[in-house]
Amino acid sequence: MATELASTYDASSVESRWYEAWEKAGLFRPQHNGKPRFTITIPPPNITGSLHMGHALCYPIQDLLGRYQRLRGKDVLILPGTDHASIATQSVVEKMLRKEGSSGAQIGREKFLERAWLWRDEIGDAILQQFRRFGCAFDWERTVFTMDESYIRAVNTAFIDWFEVGLIYRGKRVINWDPVLKTNISDIETERRTVKGKLYYIRYPFADGSGHVTIATTRPETMLADVAVAVHPSDPRYHGLVGKDLILPLMNRPIPLIADIYPDPEFGSGAVKITPAHDANDFTVGQRHKLPMPVVIDEAGKINENGGVYAGLDRNEARKRVVADLEEQGFLDHIDDHEIPIIVSERSGEPIEPLLSEQWFADQPKLAKAVIDAVEAGKIKFVPERYTKIFVEWLENVYDWNISRQLWWGQRVPVYYTEDGTPFAAHSWEEAQQKAGDSKIVRQDDDVLDTWFSSGLWLFGTLGWPEETEDLKTFYPTSVLVTSREIIYLWVARMAMMGLDFMKDIPFEDVYIYATVLTEDGRRMSKSLGTGVDPNEVMDRIGADALRYTLLSQTGYNQDIRYSVRRTDEARNFCNKIWNATRFVLMNLDGEVPSEPGELQVTDEWLLSRLYETERIVREAYDAYDNATAAQQLYRFFWSELCDWYIEVSKSRLSDPAQRQTPQWVLLKAIEAFVTMMHPIMPHITEEIYSHLPISGKAPFLMSADWPKLDLSFHRPESESKVERWFEITRSLRALRAALEIEPRKTLPAVYVEGDLAGGESVIASQAWCERVESGKPAGKFVSTTIQGVDLHLELGDMVDLAKLRDKLSREQEKLADDGQKLRARLENPMFVERAKPEVVERERETLADVESRLEKVVERLALLG
Repeated sequence: MATELASTYDASSVESRWYEAWEKAGLFRPQHNGKPRFTITIPPPNITGSLHMGHALCYPIQDLLGRYQRLRGKDVLILPGTDHASIATQSVVEKMLRKEGSSGAQIGREKFLERAWLWRDEIGDAILQQFRRFGCAFDWERTVFTMDESYIRAVNTAFIDWFEVGLIYRGKRVINWDPVLKTNISDIETERRTVKGKLYYIRYPFADGSGHVTIATTRPETMLADVAVAVHPSDPRYHGLVGKDLILPLMNRPIPLIADIYPDPEFGSGAVKITPAHDANDFTVGQRHKLPMPVVIDEAGKINENGGVYAGLDRNEARKRVVADLEEQGFLDHIDDHEIPIIVSERSGEPIEPLLSEQWFADQPKLAKAVIDAVEAGKIKFVPERYTKIFVEWLENVYDWNISRQLWWGQRVPVYYTEDGTPFAAHSWEEAQQKAGDSKIVRQDDDVLDTWFSSGLWLFGTLGWPEETEDLKTFYPTSVLVTSREIIYLWVARMAMMGLDFMKDIPFEDVYIYATVLTEDGRRMSKSLGTGVDPNEVMDRIGADALRYTLLSQTGYNQDIRYSVRRTDEARNFCNKIWNATRFVLMNLDGEVPSEPGELQVTDEWLLSRLYETERIVREAYDAYDNATAAQQLYRFFWSELCDWYIEVSKSRLSDPAQRQTPQWVLLKAIEAFVTMMHPIMPHITEEIYSHLPISGKAPFLMSADWPKLDLSFHRPESESKVERWFEITRSLRALRAALEIEPRKTLPAVYVEGDLAGGESVIASQAWCERVESGKPAGKFVSTTIQGVDLHLELGDMVDLAKLRDKLSREQEKLADDGQKLRARLENPMFVERAKPEVVERERETLADVESRLEKVVERLALLG
């Protein structure tokens, strides 16, 4: 006996009830049942993070993959966790302290860390709890935090191992320095912006008075630390001049004119000033030529003692003073307005200072070779595949990795120093003292490790490494990494390096790069820009499944998708359609559960064949990470083929006790297979429907059921072809009716046909809303259309005044054409496009598309009327 579904679908009650049931049944844990395993370790979100649309896509993708593989018979582990996010968390705690009238500097390191842990305990895993609402079937019992004691041990072990074999060393490089937070930061923690600024042209005179070289710079204050001027060796303007000394303006010290491949002879004078301590490219030039590298800007962004009379000035104030003095002393040639690309700290909002600093580094070039070999051997595959080349090219040109940060919150660098400064890497002060022998350990390094260093160990550190745990043996390497394109180098590359070095195996087989979620008009989603959307608010309105479908149905190999309220409404409507159609089918069982199909008609064969083909397409799409194709095929099958056609065609049989068994059986078979295939995308509604299906041998949960196994006998291409032809003829008749403005479902006496319908008369008549099909032409006035080699005629009678209808449509055609012309003229006007708000321009484009679509339909209707 089937249990009747409620009259309406209530997403909130269904979703919370089933999530609790799955978790209570232990379905999120791997079953250790001897089946092939499938493992994902989720990218750990920051504990400071708030839920956004990127999360609403990234983590449901991973849940989709896990649910699909579980249905396919795999033993699935999706392991969750959170990242301590050094700089983000430290910034949050500093802001809290400032509100209290205090600061980290005032309370000291230990008190600051106490506050950070209190904040972490308060926030906890809040963002992970929000992932539950998405329906993510993650094994919460295995949740890992990157500051857990066991995980810190893994991080320290990695550092110590690399330190002892020389892969980690202390050295000087130019890094991204945040003068507000007073730490160096990674590229991912910066934003690139373009601002209006100035390009200053400065004359550097030759020491012998024979002339000068003009250089251009956007940062004249850094000239205080210039050590050379460089020109390209092929630049004929400087033949015979390379090797001569120039006098550094304001500082009055000699610097050489050198030849190097770095300058571009086509840009300006072709000469560039070289400031190795404050520019990464200049640093490389300085290394090649063994130039001195004086630092002139300190960690607070002020000019230091090397800046002479400018010492103590803020870098911005120093720029003004330097420019004024250059002009006064005759060195300033001219100033141009210039668009300047700058790099800004994401956390403080302050422009970063390229700064020569002593830091801890890891030798990435040595580690990269094994990763390149693994990728080129096909052991690690990227989806979309185009990222493979990008990834390998980066690895081939990789430089040493700065792994230290001047922060307090994070895994502290496990290095201890003796009185003479000798470093020893160790898990503890005691172990360091043992390694140091008679030399006394006096302090531990103050820095913490880059978050990406600890994240690089994520795929095996979470499974118990460096201990050889059962989890590590069972679930490493993982099956796939789902991540964004922004962190391919920062995270994917580091995980590959660490996995291959420490585990001697790849960390993942596939890397799936998911799309960025944009607004409907293609803008970046951002709270600060006012374009962000809170997924919680969307789920309050339409439910998690509808939001999942909105995003997942657009997600394949594309790298940008659009979010809009319209799409979420369409997804909610799809949920309602699934619910209502299933409810209709269950209501038409009346307690009868057919175990056999009986004799199949050709329309039954058509639907089963479409189901067979849908299963193939969906399975292959899921296997290939093409979720959009899977979702769209399922939508087409359910809404169009099952609901719009098969149910409508079968209604008369369902109401006849003598004929109902076969369509009942076919509908149950189709709905069971459909909800199973749709389950990875919409887990809650499909589980609810599955629980109501009166089928024998059913699993306790759809989540733990098997993927549909459809008999080859279902595959009937010839039946598909025949029925599709009937439906195409029916669509043509419906279009003819619409052109005549005859209301849908208003029954006409007859349709007249010249041609072979191959037994489809009853289907065509019922679906084109005609009482019968007649051969030949009608006696009175009629309109006609031709499709699939068949001439179709509808007698007009008194229903339609053709002349009046043509006149009405002609006027509509004229108005739409005029509206379209005006809209096109507006959109082709550069002044309108440049000055109007982007949303206004986008709205006009949408209006034009609508007008053009309506015009096309009117033209088609006029053509049908002759």
